[in-house]
Amino acid sequence: MVFSSLLFLFLFLPVVLLLYYVAPGRLKNLILLGTSLVFYAWGEPVYIVIMLFSTLMDYSFGLLLSRPKLTRYQRKWIIAGSILVNLALLSYFKYADFLIHTINQVLGTQIPLTDLPLPIGISFYTFQSMSYIVDIYRGTAKAQRNWLDFATFVALFPQLVAGPIVQYSVVADQIKHRTVDIDTFAEGVRRFIIGLAKKVLLANNIGLLWHGISQTDTSNMSILMAWLGIIAFAFQIYFDFSGYSDMAIGLGLMFGFHFNENFNRPYAARSITDFWRRWHISLSSWFRDYLYIPLGGNRRGLPIQLRNIMIVWVLTGLWHGASWNFLLWGFYFGVILSLEKLGLLRLLNRLPAWIAHGYALILILVGWVFFAFEQWTTMTGYLSAMLGMGGQHEHHAVWDNTTLYLLYTNILLLIITTLASIPWENSRIYLRWMNHPYVQLPVLGVLFFLSSAYLVDATFNPFLYFRF
Repeated sequence: MVFSSLLFLFLFLPVVLLLYYVAPGRLKNLILLGTSLVFYAWGEPVYIVIMLFSTLMDYSFGLLLSRPKLTRYQRKWIIAGSILVNLALLSYFKYADFLIHTINQVLGTQIPLTDLPLPIGISFYTFQSMSYIVDIYRGTAKAQRNWLDFATFVALFPQLVAGPIVQYSVVADQIKHRTVDIDTFAEGVRRFIIGLAKKVLLANNIGLLWHGISQTDTSNMSILMAWLGIIAFAFQIYFDFSGYSDMAIGLGLMFGFHFNENFNRPYAARSITDFWRRWHISLSSWFRDYLYIPLGGNRRGLPIQLRNIMIVWVLTGLWHGASWNFLLWGFYFGVILSLEKLGLLRLLNRLPAWIAHGYALILILVGWVFFAFEQWTTMTGYLSAMLGMGGQHEHHAVWDNTTLYLLYTNILLLIITTLASIPWENSRIYLRWMNHPYVQLPVLGVLFFLSSAYLVDATFNPFLYFRF
């Protein structure tokens, strides 16, 4: 089940809200846990066992760490055991076939693949559980002694499938004590509808353009078509994921939870460093707090800092998927971020804003090519088309009739997605009109109606982050 479905919008969510608000306070977490398990089991009932096992394991490790007379040596063994089991679960389901396939290719062996489907959201709830154990170890959070409350944190359906990654220390108090007033609930509804419109009206429609171009033979692709395609993919993945994050944050508010923001207009960035402060903020924060800083961060000199950056970004790439293209994607951004640390960022800060912004956008778009294509030949062919190199002829055409047709038929959508990507919330027009309830309510009503109408007849409704 996904948020952008009629089943969720008109059956699951209304029933959950009704049950939650009629239940007495002591039963609200039980309602959330039960409905979250139904939400998760709807598509993969078998793998609910994996999530419950992970929950029970980390709950037990948390209790062990809270024992008062443990030695430092014992505490280290407990946290090492917890991290090892969590990573073993994640690695087995997500990376086993990738490792077996690589061994078969290198050694010529024929080890059979496991062919296990990836449990939905395992990358997200595994990282959340690990943050809980590390927070207890560091003393920034207390062990949760009520298993129901801890299971509610792990399984909470608004952020279970695709985040944002919620660190336990952020919501520890909210699990026990939270209230919802009419303004908070209304803000949750607003955020949810905006996220739904992003996903359904923008991501799905611009995704159709990318889907068509990505199926085109790159040897005959014009330069403009290649750039048009990757721009469409950049918009699709942004509105897909940020839309889901908005819906998750909105749902959280409806139940009294305040999740941290996950996106902050990333395509307005003027450097790659700036971009990764704005994109998938919860993942970047997790790697910073639980890997980069423990490795030494920037405290042990520039060479160690550059090493730490590369470790973090190779693992960030691997987190996104068990494929060489994701490792390449992580390595690519690691190299760029290292160059910016070495002085490129200081240069960018001295340049006119439009030059720095253009630099960031071009590198981001090239990075999305690595992200989008798992096959090496397709990836290199697409990059060659963007650069006007190779193909059946010595050079690609700058444009052709097909490209002009695609541009003509999608120009309005491209303008809308561009405007929706730039930071205009503080503009005078927005503050004067869009914050006014007599304007905001009809706009939200129209967006919800159009999104629902689209879903009634939708044949193209992918969700890119399901695979993570």
